[in-house]
Amino acid sequence: MKPDLRSAWGNKVLVGDGAMGTFLYQKGFPVGISYEELNLTSPEVIEEVHRSYIEAGAVLLESNTFSANYDKLSKYGLESKVEEINRAGVRIARRAAGTNGYVVGAVGSIRSGKRANLSSSELKKYFTQQIAALLDEDVDGIMLETFYDVEELHLALRTVRKHSALPVICQLAVDDSARTLDGLTLPEAFRILEDDGADIIGFNCRTGPNGMKRALKHLQGSLVLPVSVYPNAGIADYVDGEYRYGASPEYFGQMARTFAEMGSRIIGGCCGTTPQHIAEISAALREYVLQPLPEPTLRSVERVTLQEHLGEDQGKDGGEPTLVDLVKERHTVIVELDPPRDLDIAKFMRGAEALRRAGADALTLADNSLAVTRMSNMALGSLVQARTGLRPLVHIACRDRNLIGTQSHLMGFDALGIDHVLAVTGDPARFGDLPGSSSVYDLTSFEIIRMIKQLNDGIAFSGKPLKQKANFVIGAAFNPNVKHLDKAVQRLEKKIASGADYIMTQPVYDKELIANIAKATAHLDIPVFIGIMPLASGRNAEYLHNEVPGIQLSEEVRQRMSGLEGEAGRAEGVAIAKELLDAATEYFNGIYLMTPFMFYEMSAELLEYVWEKSGRKLSPLFR
Repeated sequence: MKPDLRSAWGNKVLVGDGAMGTFLYQKGFPVGISYEELNLTSPEVIEEVHRSYIEAGAVLLESNTFSANYDKLSKYGLESKVEEINRAGVRIARRAAGTNGYVVGAVGSIRSGKRANLSSSELKKYFTQQIAALLDEDVDGIMLETFYDVEELHLALRTVRKHSALPVICQLAVDDSARTLDGLTLPEAFRILEDDGADIIGFNCRTGPNGMKRALKHLQGSLVLPVSVYPNAGIADYVDGEYRYGASPEYFGQMARTFAEMGSRIIGGCCGTTPQHIAEISAALREYVLQPLPEPTLRSVERVTLQEHLGEDQGKDGGEPTLVDLVKERHTVIVELDPPRDLDIAKFMRGAEALRRAGADALTLADNSLAVTRMSNMALGSLVQARTGLRPLVHIACRDRNLIGTQSHLMGFDALGIDHVLAVTGDPARFGDLPGSSSVYDLTSFEIIRMIKQLNDGIAFSGKPLKQKANFVIGAAFNPNVKHLDKAVQRLEKKIASGADYIMTQPVYDKELIANIAKATAHLDIPVFIGIMPLASGRNAEYLHNEVPGIQLSEEVRQRMSGLEGEAGRAEGVAIAKELLDAATEYFNGIYLMTPFMFYEMSAELLEYVWEKSGRKLSPLFR
């Protein structure tokens, strides 16, 4: 009877398998299909690949299930076959491994690339579904591989540990020069995963053997657990319409002993590797006598939980907290940045990144405000979350879309994982830059809130059931710059009755009015984000006061801004905004900053002012 997996790597260095996807590509299977679906449609092909690695000397096979999760499979219409594909993947690998080989269930990162916005609750659901199917097929262990951030790997590892005590191998994808990951040093990242119950921690993909050797050097003196390495066969090149990898099998054989001497207990290959690469690794390790793990000499690495590192609380269900969750616990700031009116997004993206570094909790994007045509906030919201990780909060105006278009728009947001929205009526089209266009207004602001809430119940606007529920957190707009504040609050109460989860106000320029708003809304059971927009100049102040609906400046503010332009105007605008923030933060946890004319530096300065006042220390992730 073969020893269990933990005993096996305690006695010798285990040879892992090589690439599946790139090997299938070399066999003529095109890029763009689901290789995991082949578990069902061409099981003999997958078994042949597994057997080729066993014959080359591998003793540890990964099931062909790397992307077999709901999110990835849904791109091919295979989301209903998650369990079937994962079970089949393990059974195929088990047949190939025989009685002496080991099979680990492969689980890959979900949040990479365009899906970086996925919430923790979504990830948890997808990981649980896939991991449960793998465990049901009696795998020897689980391999969590190609994770680009510690937070997601931590969540996947905790999911496994909730359901099983089987061995878990955790593998991060780092580049050649990586000394840190998510603001953590590599030893700190490894300690978090060690504390969460990982058995082996290592690296795969993204770099070749030399890059992994360099990453391991950063860990020397701090390793407690054994490590695993699955390098790529060098850097991919695209020659004559084909992807090619340059690192030879002989080179992999030469590096295998080096990896073993540095503490590796599992050595295999990732993208571009073939059975020939694995054969060379196996030959190099055939006479290798296992050495004890290097004695750790740097055990002073401070223990830090991932939550402490992030500096954020988790949601009650363990998922990513919503803005409504956050504002109940601390000052929470959302910042508005207008989408551009042309096709150049460079400055907008620089602004988004600057605001992320300054600690914004969300970036809010208007929907053609003042009926002026701007770039789609859906497109920019998706880019913001993918490139910066900053949460987008998008406005949805009733003006531009009929019922069909509005539901379609919202379904698109749901598919992109954009779940925070602000429902607004929208300024009439005839006052914008295309006065000949039509204002639709199929829905009022009350109705659109109710309809979005209906999507959260899994019901389409037509009343027909949808296959799953949306998860929108819905904001409502509130204009307190009116003569009768009590009547404005009554209107607001109707929006809350329609299903609003939080309130965002128009900009306020009067400290006394801020106090009055706090008193008038004290009975409401949802949070209010008080609007503050720094003024850029005296002309800007007069324009807002006299021409923009819903905005009124106090006489004091108008006098202070009078005649000021350029840098002097912006400096005074920030000074006034700070005074307003002093009043606002006394009454409200929720702050809504609006950036004038893309002067995002002004908003960043105000963000830092709020955090300084509240004593909040930002995680290195914000820097």
